[in-house]
Amino acid sequence: MQDTTNKKDYSQLIKSLPRLGDLIEGTVIEIGRNEIYLDINGLTTGVVRGPELFDESGEFSNLKKKDKISATVIDLDNEKGLIELSFRHASHKKAWNRLEDIAKGENSLLVKIVEANKGGLIILSGKIQGFLPVSQLKPEHYPRVNDGDKNKILEKLKNFINKEILVKIITIDEKNAKLIVSEKEVDPSKKNFVHKNYKVGDIVKGKISGLVDFGIFVTFDKNQEGLVHISELAWQRIDHPQDVVKIGEEIKAEIIGITDDGKISLSIRRLLKDPWSTVKKKYKIGQKVKGKILKVNPFGLFVELDKNIHGLAHISELSKAPIKDISKVAKENDILDFKIVSIEPEDHRLGLSLVEGKK
Repeated sequence: MQDTTNKKDYSQLIKSLPRLGDLIEGTVIEIGRNEIYLDINGLTTGVVRGPELFDESGEFSNLKKKDKISATVIDLDNEKGLIELSFRHASHKKAWNRLEDIAKGENSLLVKIVEANKGGLIILSGKIQGFLPVSQLKPEHYPRVNDGDKNKILEKLKNFINKEILVKIITIDEKNAKLIVSEKEVDPSKKNFVHKNYKVGDIVKGKISGLVDFGIFVTFDKNQEGLVHISELAWQRIDHPQDVVKIGEEIKAEIIGITDDGKISLSIRRLLKDPWSTVKKKYKIGQKVKGKILKVNPFGLFVELDKNIHGLAHISELSKAPIKDISKVAKENDILDFKIVSIEPEDHRLGLSLVEGKK
């Protein structure tokens, strides 16, 4: 019976011994010039020395004997037979544990913005660095510029540097040192309001509040906002939103999508009559037309026949002989003669062929 008890006690003793990477608590038993010794639950002794004494938070700077303190195990058996410990790692580990607790509790935290790049803001929570993507800023903080210039957007983002902002953690991964936060997730009531009060197919009236290279932002019903992607602005091809709309302009749009987190996608195009529905009444295959070159690409020319109908003259339709340099055939804003070779209303396609001798 005694042997069985001893085996159980020994088993418990083995289990209670620290393992590599553990965050353990010990009692200070000796403080040297460049090392501190800890008693670990009366089982063994650990030492913190050299660079492992360094702690950015300052938590371990004024220790005295009998103080209880946390440290991370970095070596189970050093050259002196002691457990090697680290205050530096412990401080780092505790910081990540704190952030993980905040994330699990879905609580918000105050962070400091220390840097900006074209994708968003670099933040600090204690000594842990994280990232706040532009897409996760509140609408009122989104950096909008008329021409969507990325350098101008970056300049606006730099205005946040050294400011504090309330955020929620949306991704945390200590192993890969990854922390991503969101400002707009701090207030879930707005997301719930959107799902309760709007649905796909609703028509809204609003004002254009921002232009970016991929579309426009529209503010409606005072404090709601949606995005019209550039492909949903008009039926014709558009290079940049500023070519067809301007900030402050009042528009109508249809809600075409609502994401789980309350983002609203809008379309202006779907409220406009599709000019391609009657294209065959105006244009016929074989018809000769004049067209303005909108863009020159390696594979062909984008051509404007009228305000709403654009066509493509493939490089194979520009000359009977092989073309080495398409830029020598035409340039933007040239007016050239073409022949219509195909019309596909359902796919919004119209094929053109350059009329020989009319360049």
